[in-house]
Amino acid sequence: MMYEMKEEYKTGIEFIDEQHKMLFDIADRTYMLLKNEYTLDKYDKVVALIEELQDYTAFHFKAEEAYMESINYKKMFTQKIEHEAFIKKLNDVDLKSIDENQDDYIISILQFLNDWLTEHIFKNDKLIGEKR
Repeated sequence: MMYEMKEEYKTGIEFIDEQHKMLFDIADRTYMLLKNEYTLDKYDKVVALIEELQDYTAFHFKAEEAYMESINYKKMFTQKIEHEAFIKKLNDVDLKSIDENQDDYIISILQFLNDWLTEHIFKNDKLIGEKR
């Protein structure tokens, strides 16, 4: 696996860690699609991955924000802004541009996901676990 939920990414909040693990799984499947030389037209698979990400992150962010609210987490507002920016970026995807250069587009999704997984989860979400 290229993308794997390692110990250092865990928040200690079981349901959040499980949901993050799913995000790592989507990133890994995106990477495997990029490396798949046998699938020449990846358009449908890329669109399916983006749709899965849209659905899953909406579900995850809602759950995470509800938890933050329940513990009166002080940095919740900042988290919400970052979550909304992530969703906006996914919703602003231009499907025509995917078709023109599929591998480049997959690479851009991976970079976006990689930044999110390493920056947001590692730096921001871990703090939620420390506030319990």
